[in-house]
Amino acid sequence: MASLVSSPFTLPSSKVDQLSSLAQRHLFLHSFLPKKTNFFYGSSSKASLGVKCAVIGNGLFTQTTPEVRRIVPEKNQSLPTVKIVYVVLEAQYQSSLSAAVRTLNSNNKGAAFEVVGYLVEELRDASTYETFCKDLEDANIFIGSLIFVEELALKVKAAVEKERDRLDAVLVFPSMPEVMRMNKLGSFSMSQLGQSKSPFFQLFKKKKQSSAGFADSMLKLVRTLPKVLKYLPSDKAQDARLYILSLQFWLGGSPDNLQNFLKMISGSYVPALKGTKMEYSEPVLYLDSGIWHPLAPCMYDDVKEYLNWYGTRRDANEMIKSPNAPVIGLILQRSHIVTGDDGHYVAVIMELEAKGAKVIPIFAGGLDFSGPVERFLIDPITKKPFVNSVVSLTGFALVGGPARQDHPRAVEALMKLDVPYIVAVPLVFQTTEEWLNSTLGLHPIQVALQVALPELDGGMEPIVFAGRDPKTGKSHALHKRVEQLCTRAIKWAELKRKTKEEKKLAITVFSFPPDKGNVGTAAYLNVFSSIFSVLKDLQRDGYNVEGLPETSEALIEEVIHDKEAQFSSPNLNVAYKMNVREYQSLTPYATALEENWGKAPGNLNSDGENLLVYGKQYGNVFIGVQPTFGYEGDPMRLLFSKSASPHHGFAAYYSFVEKIFKADAVLHFGTHGSLEFMPGKQVGMSDACYPDSLIGNIPNIYYYAANNPSEATIAKRRSYANTISYLTPPAENAGLYKGLKQLSELISSYQSLKDTGRGPQIVSSIISTAKQCNLDKDVELPDEGEEIPAKDRDLVVGKVYAKIMEIESRLLPCGLHVIGEPPSALEAVATLVNIAALDRPEDGISSFPSILAETVGRSIEEVYRGSDKGILKDVELLRQITEASRGAITSFVERTTNKKGQVVDVADKLTSILGFGINEPWVDYLSNTKFYRADREKLRTLFMFLGECLKLVVADNELGSLKQALEGKYVEPGPGGDPIRNPKVLPTGKNIHALDPQSIPTTAAMQSAKIVVDRLIERQKAENGGKYPETIALVLWGTDNIKTYGESLAQVLWMIGVTPVADTFGRVNRVEPVSLEELGRPRIDVVVNCSGVFRDLFINQMNLLDRAVKMVAELDEPAEQNFVKKHALEQAEALGIDIREAATRVFSNASGSYSSNINLAVENSSWNDEKQLQDMYLSRKSFAFDCDAPGAGMTEKRKVFEMALSTADATFQNLDSSEISLTDVSHYFDSDPTNLVQNLRKDGKKPSAYIADTTTANAQVRTLSETVRLDARTKLLNPKWYEGMLSSGYEGVREIEKRLTNTVGWSATSGQVDNWVYEEANTTFIQDEEMLKKLMSTNPNSFRKLVQTFLEANGRGYWETTEENIDKLRQLYSEVEDKIEGIDR
Repeated sequence: MASLVSSPFTLPSSKVDQLSSLAQRHLFLHSFLPKKTNFFYGSSSKASLGVKCAVIGNGLFTQTTPEVRRIVPEKNQSLPTVKIVYVVLEAQYQSSLSAAVRTLNSNNKGAAFEVVGYLVEELRDASTYETFCKDLEDANIFIGSLIFVEELALKVKAAVEKERDRLDAVLVFPSMPEVMRMNKLGSFSMSQLGQSKSPFFQLFKKKKQSSAGFADSMLKLVRTLPKVLKYLPSDKAQDARLYILSLQFWLGGSPDNLQNFLKMISGSYVPALKGTKMEYSEPVLYLDSGIWHPLAPCMYDDVKEYLNWYGTRRDANEMIKSPNAPVIGLILQRSHIVTGDDGHYVAVIMELEAKGAKVIPIFAGGLDFSGPVERFLIDPITKKPFVNSVVSLTGFALVGGPARQDHPRAVEALMKLDVPYIVAVPLVFQTTEEWLNSTLGLHPIQVALQVALPELDGGMEPIVFAGRDPKTGKSHALHKRVEQLCTRAIKWAELKRKTKEEKKLAITVFSFPPDKGNVGTAAYLNVFSSIFSVLKDLQRDGYNVEGLPETSEALIEEVIHDKEAQFSSPNLNVAYKMNVREYQSLTPYATALEENWGKAPGNLNSDGENLLVYGKQYGNVFIGVQPTFGYEGDPMRLLFSKSASPHHGFAAYYSFVEKIFKADAVLHFGTHGSLEFMPGKQVGMSDACYPDSLIGNIPNIYYYAANNPSEATIAKRRSYANTISYLTPPAENAGLYKGLKQLSELISSYQSLKDTGRGPQIVSSIISTAKQCNLDKDVELPDEGEEIPAKDRDLVVGKVYAKIMEIESRLLPCGLHVIGEPPSALEAVATLVNIAALDRPEDGISSFPSILAETVGRSIEEVYRGSDKGILKDVELLRQITEASRGAITSFVERTTNKKGQVVDVADKLTSILGFGINEPWVDYLSNTKFYRADREKLRTLFMFLGECLKLVVADNELGSLKQALEGKYVEPGPGGDPIRNPKVLPTGKNIHALDPQSIPTTAAMQSAKIVVDRLIERQKAENGGKYPETIALVLWGTDNIKTYGESLAQVLWMIGVTPVADTFGRVNRVEPVSLEELGRPRIDVVVNCSGVFRDLFINQMNLLDRAVKMVAELDEPAEQNFVKKHALEQAEALGIDIREAATRVFSNASGSYSSNINLAVENSSWNDEKQLQDMYLSRKSFAFDCDAPGAGMTEKRKVFEMALSTADATFQNLDSSEISLTDVSHYFDSDPTNLVQNLRKDGKKPSAYIADTTTANAQVRTLSETVRLDARTKLLNPKWYEGMLSSGYEGVREIEKRLTNTVGWSATSGQVDNWVYEEANTTFIQDEEMLKKLMSTNPNSFRKLVQTFLEANGRGYWETTEENIDKLRQLYSEVEDKIEGIDR
């Protein structure tokens, strides 16, 4: 037994998990352990057995056992026994209830009480659930409270329902309606909950205004009802009165209240006690909300009284008495205070006071804290806050707790308060050891309730500050974590109090991949111009930015010092040299890094003696370059299945920023660095997790691209960032150039002349031009000189035309965004056109194309289908529709802007437009087209909406929000995502959040998913002789699922033929199979590779998918109709495992690791052959999630992974927004298993590779090679795109080089890139002398990488070209080398 209990701290020792070695060194971990080491549970044999099985573990998160909550009275012949079974969400009632029962039993009056309690989460375990059902069989009373997790609520309901009629009383306090309906006390019942007309039930109806309002009105009712009901004669009223009294006792929570509660209920309803008089007193009522301090004589409901008491405290230290002391507000849960489970609250209050901060701890009993926040933390007269920052210790959303949230109400209250809002997390479903030993960190349900939901309120810094004792269920403080939390809360508060001149800011830029040409990389952002614009603004505002150069170019020069110098030469500007002794004294965890990197200083960011911090200081602002991961160029390290620790240089950088420069805040500039991707727990980190150690105590503000909410969320959770969104550059249409432009001219002349004799001639010119443009790969063209019958000509032309229109209308972000420079109105036109192209049925808005198509009697869907098939008149109609919508929107924008191109108050302009019978500009425009009869009402609704969107697109709040954050104010939260699908993302400058992970996939996402899956399967069948694909290997991305509300997740569900089922709160935690009849096809097997980010954000959904696949594998169906079952049976037999394990299909990285590292290998050219890349993929991506043991986290299952992949007939990915396409980022090819599957398949056949494109209203499924070609034509080879990039100078050259490198990545993982793509790129960038000079002089380092990439593409056999081309490239390479080394100066 002892060995079992003391073993939790030795983790499986592997090269990368350094925790085990740390535990031996006692570096960090002792700070978590409670002082007592004897974890022994009672001596009764039954209890110790219960514990044994729990410690060894059932693979679940919650491994505590209900036996610690069981009290059996001593046998007493004379007294009847009353047995009570209770189920609660959290354990704070355990100690209070146990105390009550022990007291009752020692009094020996009236009855003996037997009691046993269960935490909802424990019921996941099958044997625990069985015990629960057994306990109910002889119970008298059942009590349930706060049961909000649907799958568990249904289990409780099923068990209680069986016994409900026999039980003497069933009491359920606020929970899901299904469970609330179980209530019965005598004649009082809630079985009609939500249907009945009586006022009591009206309460439980879904309130439109808010559920927190519901909890509050319930409390009001609880106050008044018993008094009213007392005077009503009927039994029914008495029973209702006792229910309300029970609720009062329960909410009162103290042992006295609970004793009286048990006496009242058993005396009134247990038959054996009928004649006995059970005396009970009325409930002791505590304040519903107020201010509580452990040393105060009472609870206060007036701030002034509390502050008076605070000012006269004798025990307070001198620091707190100072008028300059920071004031921190705390938000507490009333139930912890009344049940006496408040040790963790006391610890936080004491720690804050010891650090010299005053504290105002407020609490509320309902689930709505917004009222108390406004009442107690804001001065009613001046409307200024009493506090400098607020920490919520409840872990719940501010309004609504675990039930239905009301985020707008919460945001409104927090905006009034206007101070930083931190939401710390107490462990709820895990004991301290379980959390410490988990690689995932927090329990997924807790992440959903207590991390994801508070983020929607703008909450930051989910630091775990309290653990739970497995025996008593009481919370205890984790002292090191409490210290971290309190220091950070005070640091944020300091920002509110310091003056601008004295504030110090460290701006951190990224350099990735490590190369001088890459300093200042960030997605879509012109970093140095943005920093320059931010610093200019801060300077005007009174910050000390001494010596700031005149231009942003000069700024680059000073930071990089010598743009042409190589990274390894000392020419990058060194801001500080840190010797090893200083480094070790400032960095407590330095020795932990030695296992991976040897002794400091190592060879990264060092000159051999000192660690170097790169950057430049201007007054109180330091601009520093974040060191990189450090293993990019080392193929052996890239193969590790888990990621290594940061290197010494990385640690030294953050030690410098915090302890030598003494920054008040750090500003990470742009998407994204590597701090938040360092190893450690996924969410809810401990001291031993690297991101937590690195960021230390510095408030972290992070500029993040608005369209990347998933990685922004990781930055929030793992580096405690306040993420501020910036706009991606305004999109434009790709347009046509060179041969493509000629083609479109030929086609329009064909349309006017096709019936004359010149028709055939023009068609043959069209065919030959199309071949020159390499369109013959995308469109089947007849041979040149072949006779084409008149009726087929239209089809040939139509197909070419459709392809050209597709290229022309592709959206691409042009140039790079500069913070503080919003787009002008006309730059916003393309974005508005795309916003207008989507139907928004929930807002009653029809899309522009569908309004126009209806005008000519067609449905837009029909036109899309016809155009895809190449029917000439449909292609032409679609082009006219597109042109009309662009024209009408342009004319609308022109009318709402002034001469300078700024948007004037849209509302005024609109009223004048909509008012005096003047025609609206869009009607004017359409009157000259064939769509003059368009429906005016629908148009008006649409344009009112577009007017709102236009205001948001051009609003500028990115600088404003940064300044608010630096002044210690609250930054308003907003969703991240694609502004076209969800205009609520705008205006930027909001604190980005993702979505409630339990809300996806939505019904709309499921609709879209069905369309895409059906098209995918159709296409695969058509290309494979009518055979269904047996397995599809696909990728799930975090950001995509946030933007589309779970479309790709829904695709997987539809492939295997299941459908998600939502509970009463709209949360999705269950799936049901769709019958084969309804599906109309076999169930398709899947291999799901989740990105590391998806794994962090949507662990609940991984659980859902895994349950779904396993459920399908066990269906009683013929194997030829159920490929999941077919393959699982084969694999189970081959590997000798059971069918559930063989049906493992949901894979990702090990916890705390991200990406397959193929992207790093390709970007740094550090790989030998494709086999090496495939090994990386297999070793890093073969970790599976198991729904039968979710607490085990990700476990390696490489054999099953390889066998499942070897059955894949197709690989598949989704593109969901115009700004990120296949070659824009390295993530897509990093996750592509196309060549790998070919190697694993027994027949060596290459799988088909598909990409679904849902960036427009007309969803397409294309092959991978089609998509790569489309991408090359619209970006890399498109003058509009590359000229746009070059206008950003230094950064632009890098963007061009990046696209080429990513193209090589696709050649490496899939072999789907055509030779002409490289050939044309070479013609565009190398053969053109003028272009060559421009690239070389603007950013020689990135140019060198470009030349190197061309040579590499040729050397690896991806590009065949003439010898002279290669010679020219080699010669250029040595020229630019010399130039960089400075030989020719």
